[in-house]
Amino acid sequence: MNIEQFYPLFLKSDKVTIDSRKVGVNDIFFAFSGDNFNAATLAEKAADDGALAVIVEQQEFENKEKNIFYVPSTLEFLQQLAVYHRNQLTIPIIGLTGSNGKTTTKEIIHAVLSEKFRVQYTFGNLNNHIGVPLTILSIKPDDEMAVIEMGANHQKEIELLCSIAQPDFGYITNFGKAHLEGFGGFEGVIKGKSELYDYLKSHHRTIVVNENDPIQKEKTEHYTPKITFGKEHSDYQFGLFSEEHFVGLQFQGEKAVSKLTGEYNFTNLCAAASLGLHFGISFDQIRQAIENYTPTNMRSQVVKKEGRTLVLDTYNANPSSMTASLHNFVTFEGRKTVIIGDMLELGDESEKEHQAIINLARELAFDQIITVGKNFKMINPSTLSFENTAELIEYLQQNKIQSENILLKGSRGIALEKSIEFI
Repeated sequence: MNIEQFYPLFLKSDKVTIDSRKVGVNDIFFAFSGDNFNAATLAEKAADDGALAVIVEQQEFENKEKNIFYVPSTLEFLQQLAVYHRNQLTIPIIGLTGSNGKTTTKEIIHAVLSEKFRVQYTFGNLNNHIGVPLTILSIKPDDEMAVIEMGANHQKEIELLCSIAQPDFGYITNFGKAHLEGFGGFEGVIKGKSELYDYLKSHHRTIVVNENDPIQKEKTEHYTPKITFGKEHSDYQFGLFSEEHFVGLQFQGEKAVSKLTGEYNFTNLCAAASLGLHFGISFDQIRQAIENYTPTNMRSQVVKKEGRTLVLDTYNANPSSMTASLHNFVTFEGRKTVIIGDMLELGDESEKEHQAIINLARELAFDQIITVGKNFKMINPSTLSFENTAELIEYLQQNKIQSENILLKGSRGIALEKSIEFI
């Protein structure tokens, strides 16, 4: 089975999935093998349940009469099919990466562009070597645009994802201290994320640039085409303001107030608005998209509970995003408790970076500092330092937090959101 032969069958399908639990009638199921599970054993059942085709990488499971096809690698076939499909598309594709704010920015860009166009986009955070092909394959004939999020924690990953998505426009949210272990330090982060720039430049595609970011500015200097924001001479200039805890965007005398907290979200809004204006969307429509977008993904999410304000930012954490969150939270009025969880994948920099965050939290004089995770506990062995979220919950069941404002910020692996019902 080769891609050219298979593609007409793909065009007849409703969707492509790698999850055996989500295989529906007329779907294509890619049966991935893992260390502990071989989905190819479910190939016959998927076909009997109405799957249009099943792709397996063990020849003994092939059954062409039931459209169960053998390929040497399900992953490579998935990626090759995505590339082939991408090459048939004529719509603009926007690719974005960065250390912080990728998913939030992707969501806002989607909201803005959807005011005028039918837009397909990365669902959730399916932004890796499997998720990007799945997103490309979800683009239908009536879609007019696509937004593809690309994540990475090692060199060359963005390069691979660009070769699949082939973006026409690209934006790097920022360069921060994330995945330092995999990238080999901060310079490695810059090099790895800049692989998006390398692709766009080599294919003469458009780069979206925050000209207030010195790294973005330096990396794209003298390059065209690009869409710029941030400075007086930029294509678009926006003003920052806030109402209560929420960040707002001002453009030519008009204002839009988001439901996002934190000044660090301002550039995310600017990028989305810049793309919207570039594609002929009025600021009135942009304002409507920004004001209607409600974060529900544990990223800069404000939750009201029993008269208190909880800032839920537990999907990811690194030294850059943690620092920004603490500086934002200190501006809240009233007593403030911070519950901060370990920052993972920092390698040799871990102890230094965790100590720096503890020092910052103390300098900002929060009313209560609670830490969760072995890294924080090692450098901050206090009575309010817990090894895991289960220990934190045990404490919260006996001790009510008195502050009016509570920040929860930590890496995904710490799962701080599990403690919310006990606060």
